[in-house]
Amino acid sequence: MIDFLGDVASFIVDNWWGSSGFLARTVEHVWLSAVATGLAAVVAMPPAMALGHVGRGTFLAVSVVNIGRAIPSFGIVAIALPISIELGLGLGFWPTFIALFALALPPIFTNTLTGVKEVDPALVEAAGGMGMTGAEILRKVELPIAMPVMLAGLRVSAVQVVATATLGALVGWGGLGRYVIDGFSTGDNVEVFAGGLGVALLAIATEFSFAVAERRLVARPLRVAARAV
Repeated sequence: MIDFLGDVASFIVDNWWGSSGFLARTVEHVWLSAVATGLAAVVAMPPAMALGHVGRGTFLAVSVVNIGRAIPSFGIVAIALPISIELGLGLGFWPTFIALFALALPPIFTNTLTGVKEVDPALVEAAGGMGMTGAEILRKVELPIAMPVMLAGLRVSAVQVVATATLGALVGWGGLGRYVIDGFSTGDNVEVFAGGLGVALLAIATEFSFAVAERRLVARPLRVAARAV
């Protein structure tokens, strides 16, 4: 076992630099994951905030968005691949991006909507009694209180996307999944393990980064309340 881990370490060191090196693959993996998660947040959060604020149509909206969870990410990649080719977008990036985008949407949308919707109605009523408009109540009362739940949705999406981005190697994309797929094709267990280890460490780093951000951005009483929600 020690010899195997030594071989893995040697593989990572020997393949660290270059356009297809470990560092470049890690940057590709992070970049695609960040773009997919970030765009999903831009698309999902505004309507979720609005629906959570008005408190109507939430069940239908969550049900529609969560349909994506019933479709495996590999299935979305398989569906997106011929469409991407037909549109002239090619292999690699776009089929993978579509699958990751669809994977990231449900947790972000659901947590944002739930966080805003579950704000204590007494607080909302008090803010309205002070003369705040609906937009001001959302911005100054509901969003700050909902922030820990919203960040939890972002964290879940980001970690899932980082782990699932490995599938991109199946359709010509790079990232750390390239080592896993190439290792399987050549029977190189060291390469497979190195790629899987990179993805696992990246997912852990993503989880840790969001945990640190939550501690810095959200007061402790709100974090405790968010866990209860």
